Amino acid sequence: MKKIIMYLSIALLVAACGSNDNKSDAYGNFEADEVILSAESMGKVLTLKANEGDNVQSGESLALIDTMQLYLQQEKVLASMQAIASKKRNVQVQVNVLKKKLANILREKNRLENMFKDGAATQKQLDDVNGQIEVLESSIIATKTGLNTANSGLMSELKPMRAMLQSIEDKIEKCQVKSPIDGIVLVRYIMNGEFAVPGKPLFKIADMDNIYLRAYISGSQLAQAKLGSKVKVLIDKGENDYYEYSGKITWVSPKAEFTPKIVQTKEQRVNMVYAVKVLVKNDGKIKIGMPGELRFK
Repeated sequence: MKKIIMYLSIALLVAACGSNDNKSDAYGNFEADEVILSAESMGKVLTLKANEGDNVQSGESLALIDTMQLYLQQEKVLASMQAIASKKRNVQVQVNVLKKKLANILREKNRLENMFKDGAATQKQLDDVNGQIEVLESSIIATKTGLNTANSGLMSELKPMRAMLQSIEDKIEKCQVKSPIDGIVLVRYIMNGEFAVPGKPLFKIADMDNIYLRAYISGSQLAQAKLGSKVKVLIDKGENDYYEYSGKITWVSPKAEFTPKIVQTKEQRVNMVYAVKVLVKNDGKIKIGMPGELRFK
């Protein structure tokens, strides 16, 4: 009889320990990092390439806003730039013409110098040739300076037009509404053909690969909730079974708050609790708003 009582006591103790081991330390719900993607340009939505529930990649185009007016502005600026560029004069061509004239006069000078030695030319003829040489050399310098100055003025006119062109190209690029993250489209706020304005929300996207359990712990559990520490995260698999994940505490609230009504913690409805966020790698089973449990290792 004593042995039976001893065995029953051991069985009850094991059952009690097992029950305690299966009890989670905190409870909460899952949430994800969400991004509200807004329009950066004004215009009619021509194409929608994503619907609610679609998986999207970072940089993927989700919608196209009408770019016709921007395209026409771009063509106007390009035409003006071409007109200004056509006024640019080729300095080297005009300088080469003057240098060719100078080469001819230098040959004439050599011929006159030989004739002067033989008495067939006068000093005045040599002086006239030297004067022409000086004039051409001065003309070459003046032509270079003048044309370079004129071309610099034209280039200064092109500079603000290049900036304007870059601004237009940037606006055209922003007409492509692109996803900033890898994720899932949770909500689409606009329909094809509607008018988009800057700041108007178009999509809500969530990163579902990395999801967070927002749970609540009591003050006595704070010592276990250290940033970066590993914990177990559980979600329901069946009536008495769970899927288990490895999680990492990434945030602990610096202040206490009243227990949310939907949460039951270790102390069963304590007055004040602290919120914690646990990062979990999602395999597709975890959804936003789903309840979860936390166990400290």
